Formats: sequence, C-alpha cells, structure tokens
Amino acid sequence: QVQLVESGGGSVQVGGSLRLSCVASGFAYCMAWFRQAPGKEREGVAYITSIGTATYADPVKGRFTISRDNAKKTLYLQMSSLKPEDTAMYYCAAFRGSFCRLVAADFDYWGQGTQVTVSS
Repeated sequence: QVQLVESGGGSVQVGGSLRLSCVASGFAYCMAWFRQAPGKEREGVAYITSIGTATYADPVKGRFTISRDNAKKTLYLQMSSLKPEDTAMYYCAAFRGSFCRLVAADFDYWGQGTQVTVSS
C-alpha cells in the first residue's frame, strides 16, 4: 500500500507559476500527475520513473516540469506559464510495476487531489 498526499495547489493568474508536491509513504517505480477538469475525463499530465525518465502530455510540454526526490519519497510538478485551460484538480498517482505510461488504469495508488485554478 502506498499513500499519497498532494499539496501546493491554489489560485493563480494567467502566466503565473505553481509547484505541486506529493509525498508518498512508500517507493513506486512510476509516479505521475493526472488532472481532471469539471465535466471532463481524467487526463495524464506527466510521468517520471525512479531513474528520472520523464514524459509529458503535449498540452504541457515546455511549461511543466516533473521531478522526484527518491530519498524524500516526494514527487513534484513545477508549472509555469499557466493558462486557464490548466484549471483542474491535480492528482498524484503511483505504480509499482516495471513500466511507465500515462494511462490512468495502470496506476494502483492515488492521492486525494489538489485544486489548481488559473484566472485571466
């Protein structure tokens, strides 16, 4: 069992920045951020493996950076140049398997989410 606790969400204006954090209670090879806006399906944002291999969804490439500190069991998402369409609940997810992809069904463990609101 891996428990995940996110923090760092909030309200920001267009073009602003936020840094999300997710503290895990155990190790997971693959950790990721997903988001879900009202009335929309959950979508993958980015994932990172335990050795630092990262992949991003097209809408956030060049603006978001995912990172992790394995010693602290903490996952981060640095978000910059935020847009109104980035408004969503952001979820941290973990998968203990040996591969990594941005598919929600792969992930065994989920945090409770942290809200990000971008206003113009």
